Amino acid sequence: MRYAFRTVDVFTTRRFGGNQLAVILDADGLETAQMQAIAREFNYSETAFVLRPHDPGNTARVRIFTPATEVPFAGHPNVGTGHVLASLQRDGARSESFVFEEEAGLVPVSLRWSGGEVEEVRLTAPQSLSTGSRFTGLQLAACLSLDVADIATGHHQPLIASIGLPFLVVEIASRAALRAARPDIAAISQILPAEGADAIYLYCREIEAADGEVDLTARMFAPWDGVPEDPATGSATGAACALIAGIGGSAVTPVRFRVAQGVDMGRPSLIAVEVDVANARVSICGACVPVLSGEIEV
Repeated sequence: MRYAFRTVDVFTTRRFGGNQLAVILDADGLETAQMQAIAREFNYSETAFVLRPHDPGNTARVRIFTPATEVPFAGHPNVGTGHVLASLQRDGARSESFVFEEEAGLVPVSLRWSGGEVEEVRLTAPQSLSTGSRFTGLQLAACLSLDVADIATGHHQPLIASIGLPFLVVEIASRAALRAARPDIAAISQILPAEGADAIYLYCREIEAADGEVDLTARMFAPWDGVPEDPATGSATGAACALIAGIGGSAVTPVRFRVAQGVDMGRPSLIAVEVDVANARVSICGACVPVLSGEIEV
């Protein structure tokens, strides 16, 4: 059997930037093991498979795989899948919204068009922010090959946070320390996996010129998912921004963030996040660039 696919670079307006995504279309004939094998073959941080929805009122069921495992939700696969499905519409159709069924829940997706092209895709996370175990600066310093002074704990301790997919979220004290961070697998193995989290998301409030006009800059390590470093992690960014916006809990209007990621690995990404604290809702937004199309034989 042959299955059509498209690839896009997500959270970027420049081809060969952002985060790569493969979208496998009409994937109902594939078994789980085949999906995992295809994801391993592409070897992108994630591959999305589009299937018929359980509820015909929804657009599609979307399953998401890293090279090593299936995940219940992720940011850039939803943004990229929304862009691909919109671009495949015919006869001048321009859908303004989709709804994807995923393991973590329903994911509403909205589209902004410009001149016949999809300019921006926005998703709403399937879950509100939840938090779990907390860790010490000393533990994270060992995990990231940094000094304990490089782990910022003034706003929050390193902790597990999720809006549909859990991550260990840690604030880094300086841009230089963020750049210098290196995962120590032995140390990470002492604390992860835990509560469904097997990846560490690092963010920093100190910005350099290469990061662009942003509020935060970030990196993400997911060695157990077959992703040594991810260029753009929408689900982790959304969780971190929800955590930051919720500290103090007094925001009455949506709090907006622009976050750079992938800068230090040569695939700069820009992720926009809006946190509606009052309604416990997180939206993640970005652009995409088409790259490849073809068929994969299984």
